[in-house]
Amino acid sequence: MDVLRSIPLFVLAALLEIGGAWLVWQGVREHRGWAWLGAGVIALGLYGFVATLQPDPNFGRILAAYGGVFVAGSLVWGMVMDGFRPDRWDTIGAVLCLVGVAVIMYGPRAEA
Repeated sequence: MDVLRSIPLFVLAALLEIGGAWLVWQGVREHRGWAWLGAGVIALGLYGFVATLQPDPNFGRILAAYGGVFVAGSLVWGMVMDGFRPDRWDTIGAVLCLVGVAVIMYGPRAEA
């Protein structure tokens, strides 16, 4: 597994998906308009493309592992963009999710 390639792709995917969802949220819930909504839809589409660039060929593995990145990234996004302050349970949960990412993506496997 090419860790040095997959980690930046996970980070980019998280920025696009979380950022896209945030833009849609801003457009609809905060009444910022169609431009925000449209930018969010574009970012969400780009997220779907970036996920296909992962070096592992297994869709289920990629999306399962990405789920943990999404959880941790969402908390960080909330901190940076909305002033959210996670409590210790949020932090523990995010760490557990990232451990899950490492196990799913980078655990030893028998060569097929």
